[in-house]
Amino acid sequence: MQTNYEQAAALVKQYGQEHLLQFYPELSEEAKEQLLDQIVKLPFELLQELSQPDPAEVKGASASASASTSASTSASASLEPVPAHDWDTFDAQEQAFFAEKGWDMLRRGKVGALVVAGGQGSRLGHEGPKGTFDIGLPSGKSLFQLQAERLLNLGGQAGRPIPWYIMTSPENHEETVQFFRVADFFGYAEDDCFFFQQRVMPAIDTEGRILLADKGEIGFAPSGNGECFAALQQSGALRDMKQRGVEWLFYYNVDNALIKVADPLFVGVAAHYDYPIATKTVEKAYPEEKVGILCLKGGRPAVVEYTDVPEEVMQLREPDGRLTYGLGNISIHLFRRDFIEQQAETGVPYHKAHKKIKYIDNSGDLVQPEAPNAYKFERFIFDFFPLAEQMTVLNMKREEEFAPVKNKEGVDSPATARELVLELHRQWLLAAGVSPEALAGRQVEISPLVSYAGEGLSRPETLRSLGL
Repeated sequence: MQTNYEQAAALVKQYGQEHLLQFYPELSEEAKEQLLDQIVKLPFELLQELSQPDPAEVKGASASASASTSASTSASASLEPVPAHDWDTFDAQEQAFFAEKGWDMLRRGKVGALVVAGGQGSRLGHEGPKGTFDIGLPSGKSLFQLQAERLLNLGGQAGRPIPWYIMTSPENHEETVQFFRVADFFGYAEDDCFFFQQRVMPAIDTEGRILLADKGEIGFAPSGNGECFAALQQSGALRDMKQRGVEWLFYYNVDNALIKVADPLFVGVAAHYDYPIATKTVEKAYPEEKVGILCLKGGRPAVVEYTDVPEEVMQLREPDGRLTYGLGNISIHLFRRDFIEQQAETGVPYHKAHKKIKYIDNSGDLVQPEAPNAYKFERFIFDFFPLAEQMTVLNMKREEEFAPVKNKEGVDSPATARELVLELHRQWLLAAGVSPEALAGRQVEISPLVSYAGEGLSRPETLRSLGL
């Protein structure tokens, strides 16, 4: 029977990755065992396939997705506009129906929330998980706290808590959990917060060599939000949902400062039409905006990344002036739990990204590259869309839904997100009857514990608490 070392040595020789054991003799016994364990678990065949030159994308290990039409395949495939509902075109009776449907789902405990929170705030000049970042609101609240308080507000109105599933990465898991503990979970019950880690894949250099992050450690990178179904299953989170009776999972990115977590209106529309997936969209601000588009591709729901949209398609307009392909993907989705269970191990494509990734060189020194030097491989959540024959698309007002925090300055920065949040709160107060003069020159932030979506602000005691 082969020892771990013999098995690892045979594998690295077979796949031309002998450098992975270059520093093995220098390691402690514990470090040796850790490295060998990592090596024998590496998906060498898949990595070899992924490292082939210039593939736009490569299929994963499972063949079950091969019949689907991926949103990121050749742009020459036929595109069609996707049928969508616009919330503002529903009449008052329809809006009330959907709202009550959503609230009923919340009251019966049928909705959970999933935040994709594996990223670090380094691009924002922030050392720590992105969800711990404060965008500069008067309250100084972090993104996590704003989201927790929105969920607490909804749970209070519904009469029962909304389970919150927090997907971290190996890089920020412990720091994220500690941040919640120090904050006493922002008032959430600890049992209703389920932390789990996303999957990782080894990074490879331009020659196809697997990187070492340390002399005894493979260089792994998070393998994208498209791994979340598998991570939900592997972590036991799916089992937890089933035990709680959760039927719909609200999915969102941690860096949207305006996210309406578990939005009852969206839940109601999704539950009424009952397709396996529902998604919110906003109208693209202009044709070249760097956001993927929702459409049909080969007759199936899909997201096509802005880099893959042909110029002539990007510029197409309807007679009323709207962009024909103007439904922007803002990564706000609802998934039926049974769909997640069915697709948890489906092999959607990996996408290749050229990045700056630190590594150990042949001399054993840590190198911090100044230019992209290696590839990481990611799966995207929207590559599950074509696996549903139909999905519900709900178009909403951008200024009420989408304030991404991506860049340190300029577009999609903390400054623009803060401005969007405060302007929305100003509009809520004006709608509640506050005069423009009373708000002139003031920045009034409304706690999510006070109002989820602008409701309840006309009460005198509420206005007094806001100094109005």
